[in-house]
Amino acid sequence: MDENRTDDIRTEEEGTDEDRTDEDRTDEDRTDEDRTDDARDEERGAVHIREKEDRAERQPPHPGDPAARPAPGPRPRKRRLLRIAAALLALLLLPLLTAETALRLNYTGDPAPGTRTRHRDALWLGHAWVDGRKTDRDVEALARRLRGTGIRDLYVHAGPLEHDGTLPASAYPKARRLIAAVHRELPGVRVQAWLGDKLATEGPDGLRLERAATRAAIVTSARQILAAGFEGTHFDLEPLHSGDRDYLSLLDDLRALTHARGAVLSVAAHQIDPLPAFHSFWGTTTGHPKWWSQAYFGQVARRVDQIAVMSYDTMQPMQSLYGGYVAQQTSLALEVTPESTDLLMGLPFYHENRFGHWAHAETVPAAVRGVRLGLSRTDADRARFGVALYVDFAATEADWRAYREGWVVTPPSAS
Repeated sequence: MDENRTDDIRTEEEGTDEDRTDEDRTDEDRTDEDRTDDARDEERGAVHIREKEDRAERQPPHPGDPAARPAPGPRPRKRRLLRIAAALLALLLLPLLTAETALRLNYTGDPAPGTRTRHRDALWLGHAWVDGRKTDRDVEALARRLRGTGIRDLYVHAGPLEHDGTLPASAYPKARRLIAAVHRELPGVRVQAWLGDKLATEGPDGLRLERAATRAAIVTSARQILAAGFEGTHFDLEPLHSGDRDYLSLLDDLRALTHARGAVLSVAAHQIDPLPAFHSFWGTTTGHPKWWSQAYFGQVARRVDQIAVMSYDTMQPMQSLYGGYVAQQTSLALEVTPESTDLLMGLPFYHENRFGHWAHAETVPAAVRGVRLGLSRTDADRARFGVALYVDFAATEADWRAYREGWVVTPPSAS
């Protein structure tokens, strides 16, 4: 309302009061008193109402009253998010827990009698054996170590290959002397050249198998090695992805060479998918498809004379889980490796603690027991089977003892 208009109304009301008679004033005074009493009553009533409202506000609402329900706030929302996160975590962990439980069960039971060495075992040896650091005395000591075991092949590191596939002769200057000494001290033991390189499958640097010139150079390097007196070539190319057709093409060319020379073609192989298509899942999530499919493993095994599974660096945290994993790998490999190919399962003769490998879990006793269990369940009488020990310069007396007692020596039968 306009303020000027309000003042005018007030002036008009004051002028009217002067014209009223005393009687009128008296009556009006009574009326004013009555009005005053009424106002007091109304004021008291208003105060009473306000007091009731104050008391009502201080009283907790009745549980059935809608006002009693708490307004949605951040806590219920946080609880919902936590429940969703827990559900997602359970979905991720359930397959893992199921798989680990299966591995633990896979480690139970007793190996079949006779699941011991077939005298087709192998040992990886470091570069010191061909570069002059090792002498004939070292060969004699090695011979004493290996006599009475199942070792038939020595994989002696004679590389690595250059990224273009070539191999300089300066990489293995004492190879002939080593081979002669081994033949003298360990008749029947073969000396193979261990050749390898990093592949450019997960980075810009490395050997590229997709190049025909590189594959041809690798075959030429193998020819040089055989001419130096080695009785076979053992290739370890990593990381080699499952399904690599260029690798299969290389093996076809190498097989033609080695068979023409009466030599052995041997390879170190990646592990097989512990779950179907696991290499695809792992490759997508990490960029490093560590495993091969079982089908691809079989394709490689059919092209070589000998295949050694690198059954270590498994990420297993306990001996029982690692042993169960090795048992599983042994069975998977046996299922697709032809009878004409030697299948060897790797034993961890080294002790490191890093991502993917725990020394307290990946032990020789656990690996040997796993190998025997897998062999027992899948093909207990297979002749062309063995273990491969990685690696000589990191091995301990306990490793050698576990290999002898668990795999080589047949315990006396109970009377």
